[in-house]
Amino acid sequence: MMIRIALCVLALVTATSSFADASVSAAQEEIDRTVWKVFQQAFEQMDGAALNSVYADNALRVTPAGIDTDNQFRKSNETRFAANIANGDSIALDFWFDSRQTNRTTSYDVGFYRMRMTSAAGSSTDFYGQFHIVLRNIAGRWKIVQDWDTASIGGLPITAADFKRQTPIRF
Repeated sequence: MMIRIALCVLALVTATSSFADASVSAAQEEIDRTVWKVFQQAFEQMDGAALNSVYADNALRVTPAGIDTDNQFRKSNETRFAANIANGDSIALDFWFDSRQTNRTTSYDVGFYRMRMTSAAGSSTDFYGQFHIVLRNIAGRWKIVQDWDTASIGGLPITAADFKRQTPIRF
């Protein structure tokens, strides 16, 4: 009898775990499609409004320059992209996830990015960094609620060698 109970408990735990894994996978696929694909395309198309659309109304943006709790980054996105377009620049954004923790309401995505800026003259500069993003499912839509990134870890700059540890994701 005890063996039967133990087997039933094991089966229940396994089934619950499989269901949870499927739920997490579905949530991450939805985040990839509705947030990360839009984010990547908005950067590459230099579309500030599209980029801003993936953020919650009251997002927290943190950079080495400080903390933005007033959503000033939204205007900066549009101003920066308008200047890039006027200058004839192009942007390629590549990134990969180092870790993702997701449940039905919240996801914490950590990864590395490379932004390649190419001028109208054809010269390119690569910028590397690490990001920590918190997303929430708000009224059925995933939105970025906290966005933190940095170009260095422990005082050391993030480089091409760091970025090459994994293959970038294309959505």
